[in-house]
Formats: sequence, structure tokens, C-alpha cells
Amino acid sequence: MEIIIGSKQEMTKQVTEEMTAKHFGSGDLPVLATPMMVTWFEQCSAECLKRFLDDGSTSVGIYLNAEHISATPVGATVSVKAELTAVDQKIITFSATAYDDAGEIGHCIHKRAIVTAERFLEKAYAKIK
Repeated sequence: MEIIIGSKQEMTKQVTEEMTAKHFGSGDLPVLATPMMVTWFEQCSAECLKRFLDDGSTSVGIYLNAEHISATPVGATVSVKAELTAVDQKIITFSATAYDDAGEIGHCIHKRAIVTAERFLEKAYAKIK
């Protein structure tokens, strides 16, 4: 199936204590952790790409440049939107943005590589043999 530039994916999450900088150890405060926001950027992008993949293929994150610009408290709802912006053979680029009720909280450029799952895992696990 042809990968379509402009394809979009959205997801919504409610911030819990387990998602905070204090819980992750990436800070001391009970606000949404940057590593959690980055995870959501990857999840949303991966889900957008999944519909275009052949059986046995998956995608892996290979690049992410993110900016976290506003704190979000526990209990708030965050919406993440990813848009597929470029295709370069097996490297797919996304632009993703996260919002809470007050506005944008962060954004990123994210790249994913399409891989054959079995071959990828064989190569990874060969490192420990």
C-alpha cells in the first residue's frame, strides 16, 4: 500500500501521577513528564503509519527532536496529533503536537524506519549471543 503524505492520527490521554516528572525521575514536580509526552508522540506516529505496513513489517523510532513548552498538571487531558509529512524510501517523517485545554504544550519532528520485525529482532538479539 502506498504511504500517503498528509495522513493524520490523534489520541487523547488524561495525565495521572504515574506520568509526572516526579514519578519518572526527570524532575521534582507533579506535572506531565517530557519523557511521557515524547512517548505519546512516538505512539501516535506509529499508529498513523501502521495502516500502511505489510504483514511482518513494523516501524521503529530513529529520530525525535522535541520541545516541551508548557507544564500540564495531573488530571488534565492532553490531545496529541501526528501528521505524516515525508517519505524517503523506508524513512517516514512526522510532525506531532500536544495540547492541553490551555493550548499547545509541545511539538516535535519524529522519524520512523520501516523494518521487517523478525529480521530486526534477530539482529538485536544477536548482540547478546
